[in-house]
Amino acid sequence: MTIDTTLPTARPVAPAAPAADPVSVPDAARTTAPPTRGDGPRPGDAPPHQTAVTQVIERRRSPLRGARPPRPPRPPRPDRVRGGLPQAPRRLAPRQTRWWVGATILTVSLLLLGFVAHATVFSAFQHLRAQQLAYDELRTALALATVPTGQVIVDEEGESELVPVGTPVALLEIPAIGLREVVGEGTTAETLRNGPGHRRDTVMPGQSGTSVILGRQTTYGAPFGGLNRLQPGDEIVVTNGQGTHTFRVLGLRRAGDPLPAPLTSGGRLELQTADGLALFPSGVLHVDAELVSDVQLTPSRVMSYPALPPQERAMGQDPGAWFIAFFVLVFFAAAGGAMWWLWRNWGRWHAWFIGVPVIVALGVATADVVMNALPNLL
Repeated sequence: MTIDTTLPTARPVAPAAPAADPVSVPDAARTTAPPTRGDGPRPGDAPPHQTAVTQVIERRRSPLRGARPPRPPRPPRPDRVRGGLPQAPRRLAPRQTRWWVGATILTVSLLLLGFVAHATVFSAFQHLRAQQLAYDELRTALALATVPTGQVIVDEEGESELVPVGTPVALLEIPAIGLREVVGEGTTAETLRNGPGHRRDTVMPGQSGTSVILGRQTTYGAPFGGLNRLQPGDEIVVTNGQGTHTFRVLGLRRAGDPLPAPLTSGGRLELQTADGLALFPSGVLHVDAELVSDVQLTPSRVMSYPALPPQERAMGQDPGAWFIAFFVLVFFAAAGGAMWWLWRNWGRWHAWFIGVPVIVALGVATADVVMNALPNLL
C-alpha cells in the first residue's frame, strides 16, 4: 500500500482589508457570522487573547473623533508664591524722595486739620466752658458787691494794685445780634480766649469817658463776629458793679473813616474786633455807642494808653508765644516721624489707628499755642 506523503497546497488567502474606525463601523457589521476555518480575522473582531469586556474597555479608552482636547493645567497666580501665601507689595524705601514727599505732605495736612478743628470746634467749647465759669464768678461778686469798678483794687493788706487780668468785670448784652457775654479785665490773646475783654487803660462802662471792649471775630466762639450787622440806634446793655447801663449805637467805622466828635461830657462805649475775612483780617472794626443812662462815679485812672503793653492793644501779638509754639511744633514733627516709623515696621492700619489720633491731638494743642502768638482779635 502506497502512502502519499505530499502535503496539500494551501489555498491563497486574500490580503486583509484595513481595519475600519470602530466608531464608523456600524454595530450590525461587527456582529457577523462566526468565522469559518481558513478565514482570516475580520474588521471589528477582537484579538484571540481579548474577551468581550476588555474589548469594550479598549474601545472606550480610544479617543473619539472630534472630541475636545484635555484642558491644559492652570498656570500659577502671579500674586501667589510657593506655599499659597500672598506676595506682599513692594514698599518704598525711606531714602526714596517720593516717600519723604508723601510723608511731609500728610504730616502738614494733619497739622492744618488740627488747626482748623481747633479754630472752628474745640475753641468754641473752651469759650463756652470759660463763659460758664466767669458768669458764676461774676454773679457771686455782684451779690457780694466786690466787682471792680476802677483800674485798681485794695487787697487784704490794704495796698492798692491793678485789677488782675481775667477778672470778670461786666456782663455785655446786645439783643440785635443775640450777644450775651461776660467781660473780663485785660485784652491779651490768652484773655480774649475766654470772652470779650475790657481794655485796662479805659474807664468802666457807664462812667464818664470812653470805655473800650475788645473781642474775637472768628475763633473761640467768635463773640464779636456779628458786630458788622449792627445798625445805628441798636441798644447795648452793660451790667457791672455800678448797676445796669444802656448805650445806643452811633455807627460803624473802619480805617480811614472820620472819628466821632470828641466827648465833652457823658459816657461812650467802643467795641473793637477784626475786620475782613475770617482769619485774614484787613483791619479793625469799631462800633461807637453813646451812653443814654445816668453817668456813674468815675475813679481816678492810674494807667494811660502809652503804658498799655503792645499785646493788649487792637491786633496785638505776644512775641514770647512764638518761642513756646516752636517747641510744640518740634514735638509735633517728632510725632510725625514716629508715625512713619510705625507705618514701616508695624503696618499701615496700625500706624493709622495709633498715630492719627495722637497727631490730631498734638495738632490741636499746637494750634492752641499758636493762637496766643497770632493777633488777639482773630
